[in-house]
Amino acid sequence: MMNTPLVSLVEAGKTYGQLAALSSMTMSLNEGEVLGLFGHNGAGKTTMMKLILGVISPSHGKVEVMGMAPDSKEAWHSRSKVGYLPENVSFYEQLTGLEVLTYFVKLKGFANKDAKKQAIGLLEQVGITYAMKRQVKTYSKGMRQRLGLAQAFIGEPKLLLLDEPTVGLDPIATRDFYKTVDQLKSNGSSIILCSHVLPGVEQHIDRAMILSSGKLLAMGTLSELRQQAALPVVIKATSLKEGGLNGAVAQDSKLKCFLTDACPDTLMVPEHEKLSVLKQLLNLSELDDIHVESANLEQVYQHFLSRHELALHGRKGGQS
Repeated sequence: MMNTPLVSLVEAGKTYGQLAALSSMTMSLNEGEVLGLFGHNGAGKTTMMKLILGVISPSHGKVEVMGMAPDSKEAWHSRSKVGYLPENVSFYEQLTGLEVLTYFVKLKGFANKDAKKQAIGLLEQVGITYAMKRQVKTYSKGMRQRLGLAQAFIGEPKLLLLDEPTVGLDPIATRDFYKTVDQLKSNGSSIILCSHVLPGVEQHIDRAMILSSGKLLAMGTLSELRQQAALPVVIKATSLKEGGLNGAVAQDSKLKCFLTDACPDTLMVPEHEKLSVLKQLLNLSELDDIHVESANLEQVYQHFLSRHELALHGRKGGQS
């Protein structure tokens, strides 16, 4: 028996007058899954998050979160199980970090004597207990972002929506943030992670969604997206033989066809040929070193975006 997805969109879209902010989106998010949501400004990422939060209602189609429409009155009680970090966080400037977080803990329905204790624990989790008694107006951008993350983590949410969570974070804070994401996932939380900063994201997500102009360009695991994009695997190999790798594979027509002119020690190999090429290379007695590099998330993202832009220009050219 299949599990009911935690989040489900079926042909869901949002229009403002003539503008389609999100076009007929179908997707699902399972329990304990991390979904990366990627696209340029205006791609529809924030609109999709707002639909899932129930802040706005779909113009057409269906949105369900934890089995109900998130914009319905019935969904009110489940909102304490949802955490959200907006792209631009803002807090009451005159309050201390501890006061702000204690207020949000109570606001989310945890209004008991442990609210302050919970707040301190969350501030510790994001590494700003040292500043918890300082007014928020004295906080740097990175500190405000950490406070925003602490707010999103209240109550160990079942569903977490994070819009540009690493903006303003230094490398150590970014590493700690992803550790927390991994921990929440292992505890069964589902996460939608929206980011412009693609390096470092890919090992923490299960699937990726790529949007542009409110439309879905691609969705799947990184491996599936690589196959769809048909981007080559880069194999860098050095040979002790005179002439380098070029000389070593001179008699092998199959290997030679993968060599690049610009980099004589580099092969550009289709994904499905990777293993057979590696086996052939390993048989070369003169081989000194080998390095294999599949297309990363950023390269896959750029591929789908470029392909979409080319298709758009093609249509415009045909209409002119």
